[in-house]
Order: sequence, then C-alpha cells, then structure tokens
Amino acid sequence: MAQMSFCDSRPADLHKKAEEKRAPLRTWANACIPKERRPPADSDETRGGHCKAEPERRWARRLPVSAEDGIIMDYAEQQGAVPTGGREEVALLLCLRGLHSLQVLVPSLLHHEMEVTMEKLGLIYDKTYAWDIFSDMMRNQSQYTFPSAELPRPFTDSTRAILVDWLIQVHEVFHFSEETLYLAVHLLNRALRQIKVSISNLQLLGVVCLFLAGKKEECLLPEVSELCYLMENGYSKKQLLRMERRVLCELKFDLSHCPPLHFLLISASIARCSDKVVWMARYLLELSLLESQCVVFQPAELASAALCLARRVLQEPPTPEGETAWCIASSLNVCSEPTRQRIMQILAVAAARAEGQDTRASLIKFSTAETLHVSSHPALRSAPHLLGLHCPPTRAQMREGAM
Repeated sequence: MAQMSFCDSRPADLHKKAEEKRAPLRTWANACIPKERRPPADSDETRGGHCKAEPERRWARRLPVSAEDGIIMDYAEQQGAVPTGGREEVALLLCLRGLHSLQVLVPSLLHHEMEVTMEKLGLIYDKTYAWDIFSDMMRNQSQYTFPSAELPRPFTDSTRAILVDWLIQVHEVFHFSEETLYLAVHLLNRALRQIKVSISNLQLLGVVCLFLAGKKEECLLPEVSELCYLMENGYSKKQLLRMERRVLCELKFDLSHCPPLHFLLISASIARCSDKVVWMARYLLELSLLESQCVVFQPAELASAALCLARRVLQEPPTPEGETAWCIASSLNVCSEPTRQRIMQILAVAAARAEGQDTRASLIKFSTAETLHVSSHPALRSAPHLLGLHCPPTRAQMREGAM
C-alpha cells in the first residue's frame, strides 16, 4: 500500500482496477430479492371467505408544507389509483389537459416513482414503505446541519480542506463506499466543534472519523496498523484507539447520518437524468465536502443545488419526456430559491478553481472514463459566469500573468 503524507499535495494512486475493488455489504445484500409474501393458512382467502374490499389508500404530499425552507414534515392520505403509464402517455395527457393536469397528477405520480426509484437504488426491500422512509429522511435531516460555518481556533477553512482532501484519497485506497466518505466528513465536522484537539492531532482525528464511518458502513475494514502506516507511523495504535474512544464518548455514540448523495440519486432517478448529469452532480456534491460554508445547509438542499447546477453546466437538449420527469422530480425540491442559488454559487466557484488548487483528490477521482471525465469538462471553468459571477482565473492563466 502506498504511503501518503498528510501535507503531500501529490495525490495517491486513486484508481485501481474495477475487479480489485471490494464491494460493500449493501451491494451483496441488495442483490438478494425478498421472498414473496404468502397469506397465512387460516386466512379468509384460503377458507373461501369473502371480505369486503376496502378502497386502496395512497399517500401523497400534503401541500403547503411546513418549516422555514419548505421541509416536508407530514403527508396526507389520498384515494385514487397511481398512474402506471409510460412517460409518453403522461406527456400526451399533459398536452391534452394542460398544466393543471400535472398539478393534479404529481402527488400520485411522485408516490409511484418514489417506490420504483428506492427499490431500484437498493435503499429498501419492500416498496410499500418507500414513502414512509423518505418522509423520515426529510424530517430528520435538520439534525445534520450546523448553526454556523465558523471553525474553532486554531483551525481554518484551508486546514480543514487539506484534511478532507487527504481523507478522500485514503477513502479511495480502501475502496470504501460513498456513504462512508460523507459520514466520515460529517463526524469530522461534529468532532471539530465538540472536541478540543490540537493541530498536531488533527490528522489522527480525521483517520478516526473515517475508521468509525467504516465500522458503520463497511463489512471489510483495514487493520489499525495500516491506518498508522498511512500516517507515516506518526501515531501509535494506542493513541488511535484512545482517540476513537474519546470521539465516541463526545458524540454520545451517535453515528447516524443521511448523506446528501441519497437525495441526489433519488431526485436524479425520478427526473430520468442522463448518466453524465448524474456524474457531474456527484462531482459537484463531493466538492461541497471541501467547502466549510456548506455545513450550514441541509442534505436535500445540497443535492438539489448540485443537480440543478449540473443540468445548467451540461445544457443537454430538452425532451418532452425529460421535462415531464423533471417537473415531477421538482416536487421533491424543498429548497428555497435564495438558498439554492447560494449553494450553486459556492459549488460553481469551487468547480471553476478546482484545477488550480492543491486539494485535487476529487478532481482526479472524477476524471476517469468510469466517471465520464466530468471533472475535466470545459464548461466548468465558466460555471460561475452562468450564475452571473466572476470566473476565477485558472492555473494556466495565473502562470501566463506571472510571466
């Protein structure tokens, strides 16, 4: 395993062969199809009894929603069948009946799409509970934010960004899942605000947060000695385990987190976004981990802004089916317009200047053929200009100016 230094600006070998990657437990578990449910032997159906058929109940969003930025807090029960037709039929129906028909159909369509999407993404085993699980995700996401982006002294935004960039490299070396990375950074953000740590122990704190996230999300973990080796044996095993106990006690053993990646994949799947849009949005979302300003925003807000910015950067030609799907997915958009614009501005500036920064782990990670080379897309350099912002100079432009 390659040895990496915390302050080394040279990224490690992030991209191994696909067959060498170890799939997390969820990949295996989600491939198992739940057994078909069978009625009990003494049910009315087997005895030939007749029961009064009750109308099927559907769950739809109750509008208007409550909370400051429109966070979904409750859902209303509705009757009526969920349309199961294709996108072409829905688009034709909208053309015949107008926009009002879409407003009427959205709750039922959204409920059906949520069931299909969450089952396809492997987030649930039984689609019956899809809407309940999603509503719980929306209600609980407010606990994953921070009232202020300010870091306690002596830490700075630059110091934190260097540490997160190094953790992304370590995360790639161990082939951890994306959920592990988002959970590790979330634990790091909490620990920095609750635990008094010196700068000399900052790298140890970051590794411990990644180690704890791996214990929650992964089935295969590295040895403690491997983690110490990656830190150039600057810390002993005893120091690492002592820091782990300290972090767990200060966080009260609460390792829960709903990553913005889940909200992004759900919205992108319902909106029928292309693979390139999804990879671009994932790249922009991972850049938010390096920006300390983003800790004050909720996961659903970050996902919504990343997806909107990806669509604006790529500017793919619209289709009737795609616009219909996007309109349905927009019903999940609980982010206020000023908040979304603010996040998009942060991500656009971060993407435009990523090439000229020393923290380039995400840039290299998303520059492979597997990720469709989204991080090297030329439109990212002018992403701030799309939002009416000044484009920061690239490394080549700064080099030419110095000459």
